[in-house]
Amino acid sequence: MSNWRATAALGRALLVAASGLALAVLFGEPVLAVMTAPFAVLAGLGLQYRPRQEPVVRSTPEHRVLHEGQGTTSRLELRDVGDVEHVTRVSARAPYVALRPAHGVVGSLLDMRAGVAETQLSPRRWGRRLLGEEKVAFTTAWAGYRWGPVIVPGDTIEVLPVTAPFDSRAELPQPVGLVGAHRSSRVGDGTEFSGIRPFHAGDRLRRVNWRVSLRTDALHVVESRAEQDAGVLVVVDALADYGRSGGIDGAASSLDVSVRAAAAIAEHHSRSGDRVGLRVVGTAGRVVGYGAGPRHLRVIMGHLARVRAGTPHDLSSEPLSFRVTAGTVVMVLSPMLSEAMTTSAATLMRRGVPVMVIDTLPDEAGPVAREGVHRGVADLAWRMRRIERDLLLDQLAGTGCPVVRWRGPGTLDEVLRRLARRAQLPRVAAR
Repeated sequence: MSNWRATAALGRALLVAASGLALAVLFGEPVLAVMTAPFAVLAGLGLQYRPRQEPVVRSTPEHRVLHEGQGTTSRLELRDVGDVEHVTRVSARAPYVALRPAHGVVGSLLDMRAGVAETQLSPRRWGRRLLGEEKVAFTTAWAGYRWGPVIVPGDTIEVLPVTAPFDSRAELPQPVGLVGAHRSSRVGDGTEFSGIRPFHAGDRLRRVNWRVSLRTDALHVVESRAEQDAGVLVVVDALADYGRSGGIDGAASSLDVSVRAAAAIAEHHSRSGDRVGLRVVGTAGRVVGYGAGPRHLRVIMGHLARVRAGTPHDLSSEPLSFRVTAGTVVMVLSPMLSEAMTTSAATLMRRGVPVMVIDTLPDEAGPVAREGVHRGVADLAWRMRRIERDLLLDQLAGTGCPVVRWRGPGTLDEVLRRLARRAQLPRVAAR
C-alpha cells in the first residue's frame, strides 16, 4: 500500500517562500519577502492539513449479474478518508466492456453523499468479464500531500446472454396439455384421449372399447396420453467458435448465435411452462436437467454465460449420449462442422426422437489465420470444408431431420408444424 507523500506543488511553494525570505534578508530588500508571501501562505496551509490516516480503497460494481448491453456503475468503497479532498481514478480498458467516459479518467471532490469518481460501464458480450484494473490517487486540501496512485484489481461480473427477439406460435409436436403449453406425446396412464388401437397382451380390461370391439369382431382398447409435459432439450455446440465476435453491437460469431438462440428458446419454453434441459458439448460439458419456471431459467442462463469454446480430449466420432427421455424435442444449435454432432443428430432421428438442427454458422465466417499457413491455402481448405458441410447437411435432411438457419422470430414455426403433423402419422415398426 502506498504512503502519503508531499506533492511537487508543496515543494515548490516551500522553496520559493524560503528563497524569497533568504534573499530579502541577504540583500535587505523587503519587497522580495512580500512577493513570495503568497507561496508561504500556500505552503503553510498545505502543511496544516497534513494527513494522519492511511486510506483503504476498493472498487465494486453496483450489479454483478447483467445481460449484454445493460449498464451499471462502478463505485469506490473508501475508509479512513477524513484527510482526503480530491479523488482521481483511471480505469483500464477491458475486452467487450464499454466505459463512460471512454478514456476512463475520472476526478472529483470527496463527497460521500453525491458519489465519488463513479465510472459507468456496460458489458457488450456474454460471459464472465474481468473488469480492467484501476489506479486511484488521493490529494489533501490545498494539494499538499498525495496518496498513490495505487493499483486496484478489477472485479468480475457475470454477463448473461441477451434473449434475442424470438417467439414461436407453433406448438411442439404434441397438442396443448397440462401445466405447460405442450404435453408429452408419450403414451401412458392418463385422462386425455389419444386413440384406439387393437388389444395387446398386458392391456387392462377397463381400457377395452366395447363398441369398436363389437363392430370389428376384435378387441380394441382406448389409448391415453401420459400425464407429463413436453420436454425441450437444447444442445449447444461449443466445440469451436467460427467468425469474429464484435459484441452485441457488432458481428456475431457462431458461438454468439448459438448461445443467444439457446437463451431465447429456453426463455420462450420456460415461460410456457414446458420442461427445458440444456446440454453443452464442449470442454466443460455442462448439463442442466429438465425443469421449468424462472428459477430454472436463471440456472440455464448462468450455465450459458460460462460456455467456453474447446474440444474435449475424449471426444470421438461415436454418437454422443444425450439421455433423451420420451416426449422430448431436441434442438441442436451448431455450425455443423463436427462429425460427432452430425452423427448424434442422425442417430436420435433414427430412434424416433423429434430433432431439429439450427444452423448457426455466420455467412462471413472464414478460416482462422495461423502462423506459417499461406492465406490462399487456408481459403481453399475452408471452401472444401464448407462443401463437405453442405453434403452432410443434405444427408442429414435426407434422414428426415429438418435443418434451418437461425433468423430470430418465426425461425422454428414451420419446422415445428411439420414435426407436429409427422407425430400424428402412423409409424411402421421395423421387425
